[in-house]
Amino acid sequence: MTILARLELWKEQGTISSEQQAHLASLYRGEPFSLSLELNLLLYAGVLAFVAGLGWTISTWSQQLGDVLVLAILSILLTASFWYCFSRASAWSAAETAAPTPIFDYVLYLGSLVWCVELAYLENRFHVLSGQWDLYLLATALLFFFLAYRFDNRFVLSLALSSLAGWFGLRISHWLSHQDAAYRQFALLYSLLVGVAGAILQRLKLKPHFFGTYLNIATNVLLWAILSGVFEREGNGLWLVFLLIACGSSLAWGLKRREFAFVAYAAVYGYVGVSSLLIRNASDFTFILAYFTITAIAMIVMLVQIARHFGRPE
Repeated sequence: MTILARLELWKEQGTISSEQQAHLASLYRGEPFSLSLELNLLLYAGVLAFVAGLGWTISTWSQQLGDVLVLAILSILLTASFWYCFSRASAWSAAETAAPTPIFDYVLYLGSLVWCVELAYLENRFHVLSGQWDLYLLATALLFFFLAYRFDNRFVLSLALSSLAGWFGLRISHWLSHQDAAYRQFALLYSLLVGVAGAILQRLKLKPHFFGTYLNIATNVLLWAILSGVFEREGNGLWLVFLLIACGSSLAWGLKRREFAFVAYAAVYGYVGVSSLLIRNASDFTFILAYFTITAIAMIVMLVQIARHFGRPE
């Protein structure tokens, strides 16, 4: 039996989907295939690595280079990036819009990250706002929200939501008592605000395709906040109930919408929460090792099976 015939047999038996059969058959025949997603992620990672290297160079050699040269280089990069984006952007639309040039999104991401580096350098060297980093984070979040919606970029939207989360965290750190509980409460509030804001903007048809980014971040923050309550020594039973409800909701959403990420969130956070209670008082290293070995393998097998099911047509 030839490979193509075997692939056809597997499709008829339901082992693989029609899309998987067509993809594997095209690979066997040597037909070209798209690497756009992989290249996209690689280029974003390259921009991130470049800015990380830039930040390391500045932190290491700033004394030798001098403030004027460092700020000049950062300002030139920042100005050039944003000038490129604003000069080549198409007219704004509330719907999803394609990038006007192949490098447009990466230049925007570069400019956004350079903005962060320059702000950090200014504050560390000149203390413009006397260490009030929460104001920097709030201003940065507002700028990134504007850029994300103006230029339709999910990566910059993620930076905006992360900056907003940082602002929440720094505001809480100014309180001297009960910080753990305060962080948890405001993380829950943050996830609620992000989720509701994403739903409202989707309802208003204002970049509705951004809703997935809002929901992913809100879900992770919510589950992490509840999980931190499970780790507490007292009152963790109630938090475990909340965690199971939240994981069940994430699982139901993922299965209904056929979005595997939410199934994975439910599995991973639920596994960590339940495991933390089951082995909390365990002292036998062999038992702990056996538990994690068996349950981790079972978890991986389950997720693989679910992922394969997601690849099949209904």
